[in-house]
Amino acid sequence: MHRPSIFTDRREPLDVKMTPMIDVVFLLLIFFVWTASFQIVEHILPSSVSEISGNDSISPNEPPPPEADFHNVVVRILWAEGRVSWRVGEESLGDLTGVEAKLARIFQANAEAPVIIAPDNATPLGDVIDVYDLSRRVGFDEVQFAASEDA
Repeated sequence: MHRPSIFTDRREPLDVKMTPMIDVVFLLLIFFVWTASFQIVEHILPSSVSEISGNDSISPNEPPPPEADFHNVVVRILWAEGRVSWRVGEESLGDLTGVEAKLARIFQANAEAPVIIAPDNATPLGDVIDVYDLSRRVGFDEVQFAASEDA
């Protein structure tokens, strides 16, 4: 005697409803797109890391790259005995043409360096503006002013 199967005895066909499954797939897709990060991966950005391996030697006479020399260009404006003097970095300069020549040399080495103007409290405003105009004329885009805490 043959036993009847429970699957063959059904009167209505087996129906798989796809709408809830498609809804779940779309919700998962929306969730993953919403939480995805669209930032550029950092390891593909350009860097200035040297490609010299550990066995290669660097000649000691080779100068460092110019961008390593100037992170910030500090121009100090000093007011003493009724006259103004300037210091660019550690070099004292007596007139604005010397300041312009020094800033032009620094600009050729690193045009991206910001210029920071640090005047004394007694320095006339016209001398500060002269240095600002001079650094913009040389080509620096970023010129900042240093502020003291007692001002």
